[in-house]
Amino acid sequence: MSSIHDQIKEVVTTHRVVLFMKGTKQFPQCGFSSRAVQILNAAGCTDYVTVNVLENDAVRQGIKEYSDWPTIPQLYVNGEFVGGSDILMEMYEASELQELLKA
Repeated sequence: MSSIHDQIKEVVTTHRVVLFMKGTKQFPQCGFSSRAVQILNAAGCTDYVTVNVLENDAVRQGIKEYSDWPTIPQLYVNGEFVGGSDILMEMYEASELQELLKA
C-alpha cells in the first residue's frame, strides 16, 4: 500500500490544478477555503479539482507535511505548491495567479 505522501503526489501530478481544502468548492466549510474558491473562480479557473481534507485525517495531516506548510487550504498547479488563501489573494491582485493558471 502506498504512503499518504505517494497518494498526495499522485493527485497533484494527475490534475493540473488541485485545491486541498475544508469542504468542497460547492460547499466550503471554512472561511479561508471559501476565499480560495472565490479567488480561483474570479481568476477564471473552472477545471480545478478539490480534495476535502475533512474526509480523511491522514490527508489532512499528510498535506501539511508534504508541502511543509501548516495551514489549509493549499493550492497546487502543475504539481507545484503555490500557497494558501492569503498568497492566492496577493497573486490574484498582482495578476500573477491568472497568468499561472493560463499556462
